[in-house]
Amino acid sequence: MSEIGLRTRMVVKDVMSSPVVALDEDATSNKVADLMDENELGGVIVTNKKGQPIGIITERDLVTRVLAKNLKPDAVKAKEIMTSPLVTIEPEATISEAARRMSRLKIRRLGVIYKGNLVGVVSSKDILGVMPELIEIIQERTRIEGAAEAEETVEAEEIPFSGYCDSCGVFSENLKDVNGDNLCEDCRIELET
Repeated sequence: MSEIGLRTRMVVKDVMSSPVVALDEDATSNKVADLMDENELGGVIVTNKKGQPIGIITERDLVTRVLAKNLKPDAVKAKEIMTSPLVTIEPEATISEAARRMSRLKIRRLGVIYKGNLVGVVSSKDILGVMPELIEIIQERTRIEGAAEAEETVEAEEIPFSGYCDSCGVFSENLKDVNGDNLCEDCRIELET
């Protein structure tokens, strides 16, 4: 596939969300919820005073760690309810690797780190969004490779054809090329012996 200019794998940077929506660890949980609502996100990154990512807060975190415990949203800080540490992946990792990591760790989002900086977030939703295209690419690749293999097989088998034998002049429906001559089956056998 690479000879016709197509990449044979899809990587995290192709599907990640960027730029990252983040907030300070001292922000209140209602500020977290507002930020998620404004940006239509299922999670936001939590940063320390230096701006480095230290965790993530998802909708589930808000429900289980604030609402379910009947806490006042404006009294709970992000650092108290975040999931930490932030699990990360590199932008050149395949989406299969990202999906396996999410599945193994039972999480839905990974921070994408490039040269020590958080450059994006990839979610299970991002990966699911490209699955139909990946399936189509795989099907097309299989079709192309299958056609190429069939062509090679046909060339290797030498399909017989009809016509007059160049050796005996008799019409045959089983002529094959032997050293530039179209020979019938009897003349081919005679030539071999």
